Amino acid sequence: MAGNGARPDAHTDLLWMARALEMARAGAVRGEVPVGAVLVAEGRILAEAHNATVALSDPTAHAEVLVLREGGRRTGDWRLTNATLYVTLEPCAQCAGAIVLARIPRVVYGASDPKAGMAGSLGNLLQDPRLNHQSEVHGGVLAREAGVLLQTFFRERRKA
Repeated sequence: MAGNGARPDAHTDLLWMARALEMARAGAVRGEVPVGAVLVAEGRILAEAHNATVALSDPTAHAEVLVLREGGRRTGDWRLTNATLYVTLEPCAQCAGAIVLARIPRVVYGASDPKAGMAGSLGNLLQDPRLNHQSEVHGGVLAREAGVLLQTFFRERRKA
């Protein structure tokens, strides 16, 4: 739950996930795998990004990592304990680890990722009780839209 005690409602989650989808679409236009993320604190966007692994030649430049980095810079703190992370695809192991390290209290994602998802599909690093932090996790928000975006992107890549 968010550090400010306010629990977002379903409408709020849809609003921010729609923005994350916009970011994912912007990434697709640039040839990136269409994953978008928005970091929200106190009802405002703290950071937003899409995958940039191709543009930056950086395998760690996933949307989630980029917004966590920017969120830390903007707040002056690596602990982002009052933020909610919205991401269009279930976080992978790298991103889930970064989320735990940043102490993100709440993660909302769109499409599940049965091959790499670490928020419940393949594993669940975000809620592993052996770690020093666990996040509240809500999956499936605008999952259909996020899934179609990814499927379309990869279908087009296979044609090329």
